[in-house]
Amino acid sequence: MHAKKRSFVSIKSVFVFLLVLSIQINSYAQLRVSENKRYLVAENGTPFFWLGDTAWELFHRLNRAEADKYLGIRASQGFTVIQAVVLAEMDGINTPNAYNEKPLEDADPTKPREAYFKHVDYIIDKAASLGLYIGLLPTWGDKVFKDRWGAGPEVFNPTNARIYGEWIGKRYADRKNIIWILGGDRNPRNDQDIAIWRAMAAGIEAGAGGADKALMTFHPQPNDLQDAGSAKWFHNDAWLDFNMFQTGHCRDNRIWDRLQVAYNLKPTKPVIDGETLYEDHPVCFNAKENGISSAYDIRKHAWLDVMAGGFGHTYGCHDIWQMYTPEREPVNGAHIPWYEAVNLQGALQMKYLRRLIESRPMLERVPDQTILKENSAEHDRIQASRGNSYIIVYSTQGKSFELQTGKISGSTYSAFWYNPRNGQTQSLPAADNKKSFVKFQPPSSDYGNDWVLVVDDASKNYPVPTSR
Repeated sequence: MHAKKRSFVSIKSVFVFLLVLSIQINSYAQLRVSENKRYLVAENGTPFFWLGDTAWELFHRLNRAEADKYLGIRASQGFTVIQAVVLAEMDGINTPNAYNEKPLEDADPTKPREAYFKHVDYIIDKAASLGLYIGLLPTWGDKVFKDRWGAGPEVFNPTNARIYGEWIGKRYADRKNIIWILGGDRNPRNDQDIAIWRAMAAGIEAGAGGADKALMTFHPQPNDLQDAGSAKWFHNDAWLDFNMFQTGHCRDNRIWDRLQVAYNLKPTKPVIDGETLYEDHPVCFNAKENGISSAYDIRKHAWLDVMAGGFGHTYGCHDIWQMYTPEREPVNGAHIPWYEAVNLQGALQMKYLRRLIESRPMLERVPDQTILKENSAEHDRIQASRGNSYIIVYSTQGKSFELQTGKISGSTYSAFWYNPRNGQTQSLPAADNKKSFVKFQPPSSDYGNDWVLVVDDASKNYPVPTSR
């Protein structure tokens, strides 16, 4: 009896070991663009939901114990991508990291310093062990173009950008949890700036072993609606695998229209909002008149982004991007230490978006406002998307709407309300799936009472996401 029990335990232990090993291997899965050019997928075709955080100063300001803590918390909260900068914004060339190491010798991009990059290596590998991808910015944009703010110095030209790009691409060629992000909050002013970024992209691809080994995009400043984010300069460049926006730090900026401009461009490329209104941020940089952003502000931007065609979303927090602590000079009124800000309400609510999107066939989902009888005003926007057999509608203030359910398959539909604040659901009666419009009234309404309606082909028996 005891021998059999030991055998069972042994088999169970082997199973657990193999399961953990498979999870670790999967965490290193190389990402690529999906066949329909709308999403990212792993090498085996598994859909990937980008739930990012802007930890711009991660490599520069945190030591290894602090980085372990931050990454562990974000992994447990359901984040999948951490966006961080090697040559950081906060005087990242001349101010040393937590171990008193600078990234470059004599501020020369062709002379990277090994000790600094060993720390970067450690954080990238730690992220991979937790199943996290690093959205890696080789440099913040002020090292190309300082503009009205930023410490700089401007150290790049097309020649050394190519050299640095090839060096860093080769260094991380075997790290499959890297997503390359050029730009760093600067819009190219002229052909010289564009040439620098193209040279760096070419270098990275060469160092990484080819274009298929270097998934890459460009992080701009906010630009005009019709400019379509990164697409304004690089849409037709082969190295730009997907388009990225920065939609800025105001409440109402018609993010659905911005995403749609890039979404509709040819050739088709995936699109994502890589920086939007941060949690705990002075709205439009004016706290006196506009207040500080709330969890609702953050939630609204995330859901509108994804419903409008984003293949994921990047969350951000004002206290975290700069890794603020009481010992540091705050930027733009930061006041919560990063190690407390990681648990702000908006961050904790991001997982509910990911859970719902991943619970339905993700690669077939498209934005579709035609299934709504009327479009709403900007302040109480209603945004819809659908797959072949399901519909997801986000109502920013719980406003009722009429929906044409017959656009999906099935003779009968099932439906439920999904609360984006806590992940809880409220079932609705099943009904015949007709082509006529059906009115839906969310459980509550008014400012901060956002709701999500999910309508499914009843025969599919899709799971209802849990709130835990």
